[in-house]
Amino acid sequence: MDSLPIQSKMDCSCMELALEGERQCKAGDCRTGVQFFEAAVQSGTDDLKTLSAIYSQLGNAYFYLQEYGKALEYHKLDLSLARTLGDKVGEAKASGNLGNTLKVLGKFDEAIACCNRHLEISRELEDKVGEARALYNLGNVHHAKGKHTGRCGDQDPGEFPPEVKDSLQKAAEFYELN
Repeated sequence: MDSLPIQSKMDCSCMELALEGERQCKAGDCRTGVQFFEAAVQSGTDDLKTLSAIYSQLGNAYFYLQEYGKALEYHKLDLSLARTLGDKVGEAKASGNLGNTLKVLGKFDEAIACCNRHLEISRELEDKVGEARALYNLGNVHHAKGKHTGRCGDQDPGEFPPEVKDSLQKAAEFYELN
Protein backbone atom coordinates (compact mmCIF):
# COMPACT_ATOMS: atom_id res chain seq x y z
CA MET A 1 0.00 0.00 0.00
CA ASP A 2 3.00 2.32 0.51
CA SER A 3 3.42 3.16 -3.19
CA LEU A 4 -0.19 4.19 -3.75
CA PRO A 5 -1.12 7.88 -3.65
CA ILE A 6 -3.46 8.86 -0.81
CA GLN A 7 -6.56 9.05 -3.04
CA SER A 8 -5.99 5.52 -4.31
CA LYS A 9 -5.58 4.33 -0.73
CA MET A 10 -8.89 5.99 0.15
CA ASP A 11 -10.73 3.66 -2.26
CA CYS A 12 -10.02 0.59 -0.09
CA SER A 13 -12.32 -1.32 2.29
CA CYS A 14 -13.18 -0.15 5.79
CA MET A 15 -10.72 -2.58 7.39
CA GLU A 16 -7.90 -1.68 4.99
CA LEU A 17 -8.49 2.01 5.64
CA ALA A 18 -8.54 1.49 9.40
CA LEU A 19 -5.30 -0.53 9.29
CA GLU A 20 -3.65 2.20 7.22
CA GLY A 21 -4.88 4.81 9.71
CA GLU A 22 -3.37 2.78 12.52
CA ARG A 23 -0.09 2.46 10.61
CA GLN A 24 0.03 6.22 9.98
CA CYS A 25 -0.61 7.00 13.66
CA LYS A 26 2.06 4.54 14.80
CA ALA A 27 4.47 6.21 12.36
CA GLY A 28 3.72 9.54 14.07
CA ASP A 29 1.43 11.03 11.43
CA CYS A 30 -1.85 11.21 13.34
CA ARG A 31 -3.28 13.86 11.02
CA THR A 32 -3.07 11.45 8.05
CA GLY A 33 -4.16 8.59 10.30
CA VAL A 34 -7.33 10.51 11.17
CA GLN A 35 -8.08 10.94 7.46
CA PHE A 36 -7.89 7.18 6.97
CA PHE A 37 -9.99 6.44 10.06
CA GLU A 38 -12.62 8.96 8.93
CA ALA A 39 -12.61 7.36 5.46
CA ALA A 40 -13.02 3.94 7.09
CA VAL A 41 -16.11 5.17 8.97
CA GLN A 42 -17.49 6.67 5.74
CA SER A 43 -16.94 3.44 3.80
CA GLY A 44 -19.04 1.64 6.40
CA THR A 45 -18.98 -1.77 8.03
CA ASP A 46 -21.49 -4.19 9.49
CA ASP A 47 -18.96 -5.26 12.12
CA LEU A 48 -19.79 -3.14 15.17
CA LYS A 49 -16.69 -4.31 17.07
CA THR A 50 -14.53 -3.00 14.21
CA LEU A 51 -16.46 0.28 14.21
CA SER A 52 -15.99 0.57 17.99
CA ALA A 53 -12.23 0.05 17.57
CA ILE A 54 -12.12 2.74 14.86
CA TYR A 55 -14.02 5.17 17.09
CA SER A 56 -11.55 4.47 19.89
CA GLN A 57 -8.58 5.04 17.61
CA LEU A 58 -10.13 8.25 16.26
CA GLY A 59 -10.68 9.48 19.80
CA ASN A 60 -7.08 8.69 20.73
CA ALA A 61 -5.70 10.31 17.57
CA TYR A 62 -7.72 13.48 18.12
CA PHE A 63 -6.59 13.52 21.77
CA TYR A 64 -2.97 13.30 20.60
CA LEU A 65 -3.66 16.17 18.18
CA GLN A 66 -5.13 18.14 21.12
CA GLU A 67 -8.54 18.33 19.43
CA TYR A 68 -10.31 17.40 22.62
CA GLY A 69 -13.86 18.12 21.45
CA LYS A 70 -13.46 15.62 18.60
CA ALA A 71 -11.74 13.15 20.94
CA LEU A 72 -14.70 13.42 23.32
CA GLU A 73 -17.17 12.86 20.47
CA TYR A 74 -15.49 9.65 19.30
CA HIS A 75 -14.88 8.27 22.78
CA LYS A 76 -18.60 8.76 23.51
CA LEU A 77 -19.48 6.90 20.31
CA ASP A 78 -17.09 4.11 21.30
CA LEU A 79 -18.65 3.88 24.77
CA SER A 80 -22.15 3.76 23.33
CA LEU A 81 -21.23 0.94 20.93
CA ALA A 82 -19.40 -1.02 23.62
CA ARG A 83 -22.50 -0.85 25.82
CA THR A 84 -24.75 -1.84 22.91
CA LEU A 85 -22.52 -4.86 22.23
CA GLY A 86 -22.31 -5.79 25.91
CA ASP A 87 -18.52 -5.51 25.59
CA LYS A 88 -17.37 -4.90 29.19
CA VAL A 89 -13.67 -4.69 28.27
CA GLY A 90 -14.50 -2.12 25.58
CA GLU A 91 -16.75 -0.21 27.98
CA ALA A 92 -13.96 -0.07 30.56
CA LYS A 93 -11.42 1.22 28.03
CA ALA A 94 -13.86 3.75 26.57
CA SER A 95 -14.73 4.97 30.08
CA GLY A 96 -11.03 5.44 30.82
CA ASN A 97 -10.48 7.33 27.55
CA LEU A 98 -13.49 9.53 28.27
CA GLY A 99 -12.20 10.22 31.78
CA ASN A 100 -8.82 11.35 30.47
CA THR A 101 -10.43 13.57 27.84
CA LEU A 102 -12.88 15.13 30.30
CA LYS A 103 -9.99 15.81 32.70
CA VAL A 104 -8.14 17.81 30.04
CA LEU A 105 -11.36 19.73 29.34
CA GLY A 106 -11.61 20.64 33.05
CA LYS A 107 -14.79 18.59 33.58
CA PHE A 108 -13.38 16.92 36.66
CA ASP A 109 -16.55 15.50 38.22
CA GLU A 110 -17.58 13.85 34.93
CA ALA A 111 -14.02 12.57 34.53
CA ILE A 112 -14.12 11.06 38.02
CA ALA A 113 -17.41 9.30 37.22
CA CYS A 114 -15.92 7.79 34.05
CA CYS A 115 -12.73 6.71 35.81
CA ASN A 116 -14.79 5.16 38.62
CA ARG A 117 -16.77 3.20 36.00
CA HIS A 118 -13.48 2.05 34.45
CA LEU A 119 -12.31 0.92 37.90
CA GLU A 120 -15.62 -0.81 38.70
CA ILE A 121 -15.63 -2.83 35.46
CA SER A 122 -11.93 -3.68 35.72
CA ARG A 123 -12.46 -5.05 39.22
CA GLU A 124 -15.56 -6.95 38.09
CA LEU A 125 -13.51 -8.55 35.28
CA GLU A 126 -10.51 -9.08 37.61
CA ASP A 127 -8.43 -7.11 35.10
CA LYS A 128 -5.43 -6.02 37.19
CA VAL A 129 -3.88 -3.93 34.39
CA GLY A 130 -7.18 -2.12 33.78
CA GLU A 131 -7.60 -1.62 37.53
CA ALA A 132 -4.10 -0.12 37.80
CA ARG A 133 -4.81 2.23 34.88
CA ALA A 134 -8.13 3.30 36.40
CA LEU A 135 -6.52 3.99 39.80
CA TYR A 136 -3.72 5.98 38.17
CA ASN A 137 -6.24 7.96 36.09
CA LEU A 138 -8.35 8.66 39.20
CA GLY A 139 -5.22 9.96 40.92
CA ASN A 140 -4.47 12.18 37.93
CA VAL A 141 -7.99 13.60 37.79
CA HIS A 142 -8.07 14.40 41.52
CA HIS A 143 -4.59 15.93 41.27
CA ALA A 144 -5.63 18.10 38.30
CA LYS A 145 -8.85 19.10 40.09
CA GLY A 146 -6.90 20.09 43.20
CA LYS A 147 -4.38 22.13 41.22
CA HIS A 148 -7.14 23.82 39.22
CA THR A 149 -9.22 24.64 42.31
CA GLY A 150 -6.12 25.90 44.13
CA ARG A 151 -5.26 28.29 41.29
CA CYS A 152 -8.78 29.69 41.17
CA GLY A 153 -9.04 30.63 44.84
CA ASP A 154 -8.29 33.88 46.65
CA GLN A 155 -6.42 32.21 49.51
CA ASP A 156 -3.03 33.28 50.80
CA PRO A 157 0.02 31.52 49.35
CA GLY A 158 0.52 28.17 51.07
CA GLU A 159 -3.07 28.01 52.29
CA PHE A 160 -5.60 25.88 50.48
CA PRO A 161 -9.35 25.58 50.90
CA PRO A 162 -10.70 22.20 52.09
CA GLU A 163 -11.79 21.10 48.60
CA VAL A 164 -8.21 21.47 47.33
CA LYS A 165 -6.81 19.49 50.24
CA ASP A 166 -9.51 16.85 49.73
CA SER A 167 -8.72 16.48 46.01
CA LEU A 168 -4.99 16.22 46.63
CA GLN A 169 -5.51 13.72 49.45
CA LYS A 170 -7.69 11.57 47.18
CA ALA A 171 -5.04 11.80 44.45
CA ALA A 172 -2.40 10.52 46.87
CA GLU A 173 -4.67 7.68 47.99
CA PHE A 174 -5.34 6.53 44.41
CA TYR A 175 -1.66 6.75 43.53
CA GLU A 176 -0.86 4.59 46.58
CA LEU A 177 -3.52 2.03 45.62
CA ASN A 178 -1.97 1.86 42.17
